[in-house]
Parts: sequence; C-alpha cells; structure tokens
Amino acid sequence: MLSYRHAFHAGNHADVLKHFVQVQLHLYMNQKDVPYTYIDTHSGAGVYALDSFQATKTGEYDTGIGPLWNATEVPAPLKPYLDLVKSMNPSGKMRYYPGSPYVADQMARLDDRLRLFELHPADVKILHENVRKAEAHKAEQGERARGKRVIIEHGDGFQSLKKLLPPPSRRALVLVDPPYEVKDDYKKVRDALEEALGRFPSGMYAVWYPVLQRMESRQFPDKLKRLPAKEWLNVTLTISTPGPDGVGLHSSGMFILNPPYTLEAMLRETMPYLVQVLGKDSGARFTIERGTQLTGAASARLAGEGPRAPVGNARRASPLSGKGSLRLPGQSMLREGEEGGPAAKPAKPATPAPRRAWRPDGNAQGKPQAPASSPARAEGKRPSDGGPRTAGPRPGSRSGKR
Repeated sequence: MLSYRHAFHAGNHADVLKHFVQVQLHLYMNQKDVPYTYIDTHSGAGVYALDSFQATKTGEYDTGIGPLWNATEVPAPLKPYLDLVKSMNPSGKMRYYPGSPYVADQMARLDDRLRLFELHPADVKILHENVRKAEAHKAEQGERARGKRVIIEHGDGFQSLKKLLPPPSRRALVLVDPPYEVKDDYKKVRDALEEALGRFPSGMYAVWYPVLQRMESRQFPDKLKRLPAKEWLNVTLTISTPGPDGVGLHSSGMFILNPPYTLEAMLRETMPYLVQVLGKDSGARFTIERGTQLTGAASARLAGEGPRAPVGNARRASPLSGKGSLRLPGQSMLREGEEGGPAAKPAKPATPAPRRAWRPDGNAQGKPQAPASSPARAEGKRPSDGGPRTAGPRPGSRSGKR
C-alpha cells in the first residue's frame, strides 16, 4: 500500500521522540574518525512544510514540536535536536520540520555516506529535490564531499539492506521506519533485522514503531528482544490515555539494537521533561527498558506506571496479552493445562540459625528471632523497590510517523 504520506503527521510527538534519539545516535557515531554509512529504509520526503495543506489539516505538530518551540531550560540532551530544527527556520517562525534524511544530512560528516530509500513515487521525487538543494547550499559554503555522499533509490528499503551490509568501513547506523499500514510490516521489520544482524552483527539498528491496540503492535517489542543482537534498548513515549475506540496515535517507541552505552542516561534525563511538556492527561508516561540477547529480559526498566519487570532470566509478561512468563531463576515453569494444579511437595528446608532483632538504638533484644520471609521476595521483587517509579505530567503541564 502506498497511501501513507508523512506530511500529515510531520512534527508530532512521535517525530520528536524519533529524531531526538536519531540525533543522539549520530553524535555517538561521530566520536570516531572512521566514516560510517547511514541507511534509511523508509526516508519520506526529507523536509516538511508545517504551513502546508497536509500539515495544517491535522495540526499534529501541536502535539510535538509546537509546545517545544519556545520552551526554555530544556535538558541538555534535547538541545542538539531543537537547535537542528530551529536552524532550518532562521526567521524564528516555525515553518519547516526535518525528516530523518535531513537530520542525517546535517548530523553526519562529509566523509560519511547516506543511502536513502523511498517507495512512494511522489515522496521520492520531493526527496531528490530536497537533497539537491541541500547539496547545492553546502557547495556554496565550500563544503564538497569526495564521491557521491548521498544516494537515493526508489525502492524497498527492506530488500536493500542485503546489498549494503556490511559497509566498507564496517560502521553503520540503520534507521527502520515503515508506515505500518499493514500488519505485515511488523514481520518484515523483524525478518529484515534478523538477516541484517546475520550479515553485520556489530551495526547499530534503530526501529521506530507505533504503540497501538492491535496485536501485532503489542507483541512487536518482545519479538525484537529475541533478535541476535548483543544488547538492546527500548523507550516509549505516551502523551495521553487512548480513547475507547482506539483511534489515533497516542504512543510510540524507539527500539535500538546495539545502542550507545551513553543513551540510557540521556533518556532518563530527557523523557520526564517530554512527558511534562507534551503530556495531555494523567495517562502521559514513558518507559525505558534495556537488556541483552542472552536472556531476552529487561535488566532495567523505568516506567511511568505498572509493575517493575523481573530481572535475570525472567521475561516480562505483557499486561495487555495476559500471557508471558514471570519465571525466576531456579523456578520451574508450569506447562499449559497445569495452571492451578496441585503443587509438588517441596523439600523441607534446613532450619536457619536464629538471629537477633536489632532495635533502632543498636541494642540487641534478648530474645532471638527467626528470620521472617519477605513478601517482596515472594513476589519476585527486591525488598527495597518500593513500587514502580512514576513519570507523569506535573500539574499545569501541557498529543503517525517519520
């Protein structure tokens, strides 16, 4: 299907999350002198006019870049992204918003290479024109890259990953950002990433995805966690409580395979601010998860609401699907049909030595007390957890793709 046009959604809250993360990934890649290849599987038009018919018809930029345009005292990690957007609007009026190809063109260096793919015939023509203008402007400033720095292809970015990986420099940043118009897009993303990791396991892969009520969307992050990448990081931003009809994009996520070690700290610093500024109601929140391919489990999770995920070998259960294993190391897992059945009689544990209970003043009570069992441990939680952290909008604070 080729009905999706991102011009209707440019600058919304999903774009803010995606392009903020993209800027940080480029900054990390730029720390090494070795050039890298940026691959964009679904590039779009590259630049969008926020005063166009499409943008004004939906007004989705008011859920994203609009509230941030005149924001002050923003977190430091967010400033490079906002500076980039404002640099393409020198008059100070918010008229243009960058797509991921423009972000890459501005953040990547002259020796880095951009490989852009777009399937929509109208958008790929606009992309060609926008890239031509950008290169002409750089040439006027005396900046000329050796060889062909930007190559655009009218085609399927999923299939093109095969011929581009591994890149000559053995460094690559890949952005996978399909429209998700049809449910097959979720499977195509996973299959393409699995093959890409087989060809180039050390590449950095960033996936944008919508958080919707449909089953494919709800199961998507868990499927990405099982890909053969060394590490992964998943962040979501929700700006409001979804309506009963499930219509509209209220939440989106960025899933990064082989993420920078610095990214999680930057997200923890920035995401509460985005929830505060972009949040519409008490349903506004964010989540951060990270883990490794060896366990497929979240080793750390910071959520706006909901229970903390178990750590170690335990896999986080989906509260929406009602399925998933909360098995901890050493626990046997019930087979299907055994739920509620009689439990095997546990072996009698050895009696621990009694210990003394200590008063606040440091004096021991005269009567030894046996150690009490901890409810937190019985639930698979750390005794010091104290429940989930909450990242919601502050009182008086202020809502899809590419």
